[in-house]
Amino acid sequence: MSIKKVHDEQPKNFEFSEENLKLANKILKKYPNNQKKSAVMPLLYLAQNQNDNWIPLAALKYIGNFLSMSYINVYEIATFYTMYNLAPVGKYFVQVCTTSPCLLRGSSEIVKACKNKISSEPDNISKNGMCSWTEVECLGACVNAPMIQINNDYYEDLDLKSTEKILDSLIQDNPLKPGSFRNRKNSAPENKTLTNGVKNA
Repeated sequence: MSIKKVHDEQPKNFEFSEENLKLANKILKKYPNNQKKSAVMPLLYLAQNQNDNWIPLAALKYIGNFLSMSYINVYEIATFYTMYNLAPVGKYFVQVCTTSPCLLRGSSEIVKACKNKISSEPDNISKNGMCSWTEVECLGACVNAPMIQINNDYYEDLDLKSTEKILDSLIQDNPLKPGSFRNRKNSAPENKTLTNGVKNA
């Protein structure tokens, strides 16, 4: 299902859940009274988490009213940052880093796996509605390249085979555990030995 075809799924109304309303008001307390508009980004993030990982237009208007700022200003912020999704995505949203370090380490193979397993084009939802994927700029895990971000989790040190296993687990709604797929701890050397010969803990 193409994301471009689901704009008719836009809800007519949006408001924060009781829990998120409490969080939103708590966030507002961090800002001076004359700077409440500065809370727009964390409130957009709240709305996205509440609404299956995407922000409907009704939520942009709601947040604008909540912060006494114009809808177009909220829209400009939401469209500038790639971390906000303004159209439906799958339950598992796969972001493939294709910046130079990941590209040099084989991210093209990861893109190929996404095309084969999820959809032939980015920003399309898989047939079973479980996944969608897109290409993004640096996700800040260059040492463990190539890598992908799935919702809030990082999957690192990937190759074609490991990526296919991860994507299959998403399609089956049973995601594999995130982390390094070369069994590294964080960014430690694979042989667990430092350059001075001292073993890592």
